[in-house]
Amino acid sequence: MMTTDEILDELERRYPNAHCELVHHNVFELIVAVVLSAQTTDEAVNKITPALFAAFPTPQALADADIKDIEAKIRRIGLYRNKARSIKALATALSEQNGEVPSSMKELTALAGVGRKTANVVRSVWFDIPSFAVDTHVERIAKRLGLAKVYDNVETVEEKLKRKIKRERWNRAHHLFIFFGRYCCTARNPQCEGCAFASFCKRDKLAAYKEQKVKS
Repeated sequence: MMTTDEILDELERRYPNAHCELVHHNVFELIVAVVLSAQTTDEAVNKITPALFAAFPTPQALADADIKDIEAKIRRIGLYRNKARSIKALATALSEQNGEVPSSMKELTALAGVGRKTANVVRSVWFDIPSFAVDTHVERIAKRLGLAKVYDNVETVEEKLKRKIKRERWNRAHHLFIFFGRYCCTARNPQCEGCAFASFCKRDKLAAYKEQKVKS
């Protein structure tokens, strides 16, 4: 078993350029893109956001937009109707705060459509505040590498990662886990051959737990 620092060092060697792959030019674009990315790939979101932000470049513009016009701009991603309502409500809340996106967890999660994961991404990526956003990739990697139990919920996974990883490495670790989960340790057909973590990987245990949950 490797230490958390050794795991991160190995991931740094593999993915020295790991970064947020949601294309954005300001914090407003970032927070909207993160909301849109739920249950959708970053690649898919990046295909629709240029037209969306060209049409509605500010919180006020998006807040004032007709919901049908928003839907038309994002209809190529999943759950687009729900997401159109979410980002319009988010933009409305931001416009009531002079269009400013806050940096505190409390203020961010008070915004419509913004959960803890979205808030953590914004705090980490834009404000460079040590945070640990847990998405499906991060959760899967944490459990396969034994940094969390297979039955832990998202909040518990976040707590354990923040406890086991040095605070100054949280922001980088988030991106490293995502790149590893997205490009190697995928949910289906992970590239296990030659993996430095194979000797202590909990992939089979996690798969068995998920299968048991489905049956029950």
